[in-house]
Amino acid sequence: MTAAEIDRPARTFPTRFREGEARAARMGRPLRIFGRVREVDEELMQRIGRAMTERDELGGRLAEAIRTRAGDPGKVTLRQLRTALHEGLDAVPDAPPALADFIRTNTEVPDWVEWDLVEEGARVYNRLGQNAADVLTQLSLVGGYRFGGPTDLLVATGGLTGDMTRRRLAETQKWAITLGQPGALEPGGEAWRLTLHVRAMHALVNAEFADTWDTERWGLPINQADLASTLGLFDGVLLIGSRALGARVTRAESRAVMHQWKWIGYLMGVDDDFLVDSERERHRISYHVLLAQSDITDAGPQLAQAVVEAQADRTYPGWPAGLQGLRAKWEQERLLSMLTVFLGPTSMRELGLPLRPPWAHAYVAGLNLWRYGVLNRTRWGRERMDRWGARVSQRILDSYFGDEAEDVGQLRA
Repeated sequence: MTAAEIDRPARTFPTRFREGEARAARMGRPLRIFGRVREVDEELMQRIGRAMTERDELGGRLAEAIRTRAGDPGKVTLRQLRTALHEGLDAVPDAPPALADFIRTNTEVPDWVEWDLVEEGARVYNRLGQNAADVLTQLSLVGGYRFGGPTDLLVATGGLTGDMTRRRLAETQKWAITLGQPGALEPGGEAWRLTLHVRAMHALVNAEFADTWDTERWGLPINQADLASTLGLFDGVLLIGSRALGARVTRAESRAVMHQWKWIGYLMGVDDDFLVDSERERHRISYHVLLAQSDITDAGPQLAQAVVEAQADRTYPGWPAGLQGLRAKWEQERLLSMLTVFLGPTSMRELGLPLRPPWAHAYVAGLNLWRYGVLNRTRWGRERMDRWGARVSQRILDSYFGDEAEDVGQLRA
């Protein structure tokens, strides 16, 4: 069944729904194979279509309370939110209902959360080191620019274009790297706090653009379908991409990473329908989410090219000032080489990016065969990999942030 054959009520789905299905099906062959998708699940497609018009309700109520006028009942200030995230709800006397609900819901851990698995997922994530950073930048971020909607919102907010590109990439890396730290996802931990900070930021963007965004075309600015897509790009695609780079990921490690991200997705406000424990189920859902997307828009090339250009704005620790430009050029060429392999020539042309030979992918895969095929099989090797992952993560943060404070973007009402 094609999108044109679906009998759907007027205005049930945005017009972008399944607009680029044939193109998406070609791109999604790996997801279809790994998810063992034999035919399109039309019930799931309908759920994804509805999700394009659904928001994170808990976050939405918080955003509404933040945007309420001073003095109005239930008003939440940004200072109260920061205090609650850093010091706990008890540090906010007479906390407004929307803030109390937001903090309590995300502090009361669901019964299905297994902390041993969450912690193992964090260790696996940290151990992936540079591979995680590469996959999340190249496949999850730039790869996602091949579709309209979220990309157009990023351009509208100025989030990943112009002079702010390097800073926004730094903030994304900060959040992602924090997820690999021990205990960081427990209530009150740094990754827990940053994830809820990002969730509040998303809710505020939704509220800010509610009256001006073309919802008939794109759905809500940040909707449940796009949140599910983001979750798949950060868990399932991370595993596929890391394996493609030669990193061995066992079934047990996959299960741990998926469970970790199930908890992260819960904190992000992703609907329960899209929270899964199984990598296979994630790929199945992600394939259908991909089919629901539109074609590329002008925002895609603008964002992708900005990411490549931002490599020249980074500071590379250990490299003399006179050689910073050379290292930046190497990083740009490395990025283009790996993007050519991950995205393919057609997508590179669509994004306005030059093709490069696969030299970077080849040397990374060779290193990974040693790291994950040999070292990671022993306890001593895993401990060494853990230290390597931590060092790489800090170098990445130092490179992106430079002398700036390591944190995510400020909230604004």
